[in-house]
Amino acid sequence: MFVFILLLIGIVLVAVLKKAHNNTKDIVLNRVQITEDLANQKAPNLTILHLSDLHLEKISITPEELYHRLKDKHIELIALTGDFLDREKTLLKLGPYLDVLNQLKPEYGIYAVLGNHDYLLSEKNLQILKDTLRAFNCNVLQNEHAVIHVHGTPINIIGIDDFHTRRSDISKSYEGIEYGMNLVLTHDPNIVLHMQQHHFDYLLAGHFHGGQVCYPKAYHLARMGKLPGMNMVKGLHRQDGKPFYINEGLGQTSINLRMGSRPEITLHQLSIIAPNQKAISSIQKTVG
Repeated sequence: MFVFILLLIGIVLVAVLKKAHNNTKDIVLNRVQITEDLANQKAPNLTILHLSDLHLEKISITPEELYHRLKDKHIELIALTGDFLDREKTLLKLGPYLDVLNQLKPEYGIYAVLGNHDYLLSEKNLQILKDTLRAFNCNVLQNEHAVIHVHGTPINIIGIDDFHTRRSDISKSYEGIEYGMNLVLTHDPNIVLHMQQHHFDYLLAGHFHGGQVCYPKAYHLARMGKLPGMNMVKGLHRQDGKPFYINEGLGQTSINLRMGSRPEITLHQLSIIAPNQKAISSIQKTVG
């Protein structure tokens, strides 16, 4: 009987692990709309492709598959929120993915911030990572911002460096900022708990992988800041009335398994509105 029980446990364990591994290939494409209604007239939208936590050592999709998932999508801006890789030998894998992003021809460009795993690289290899990103037309923002104009409205793209590794400098990121809408890109979403004095219209982050392995909850995230304890580990949330989104990531870290989470590609539609105009905000999300 004891041997039978051990065999049964083994069979169940193998089945669970197989399912958890298969989940890493079950990529979801989420669509999120941040809507501003002006006098019952819809404002124009900016369509943003958001990718995070590629973790190229254990990424869930090939460059070719990524292209075919996105080639027919209307994409105006691409946001990459860190954790591209953490090993020198993986640097060569990055180029083909960035080439795909360029093939999507985002009108307003590609913007990237770094994550805690990127900072595991040596100083030399970290520079190679940043140089590779820039060689493929990615604007790397480290506590700085850039400005684009969409439908005549200035959009400040604010890249706050990684909070987890204590490299974030919010004041420096906002220094000299132009009056307009503020789109924040960062890796660790815990930064939102420290932004009471700095306005943003939308913030994009990653870092938590949706828990990656939840049993049934991602208790291991307790050491990753206060947000997990507030049940904010993925998807849309608000802090001080301001919306932010936590992407579950395209790759895995440590083990190539997912339980209670799925790899994610996100398309955001952000309504563009001049800051001096009164608006009513709403948030919608669909999964496809």
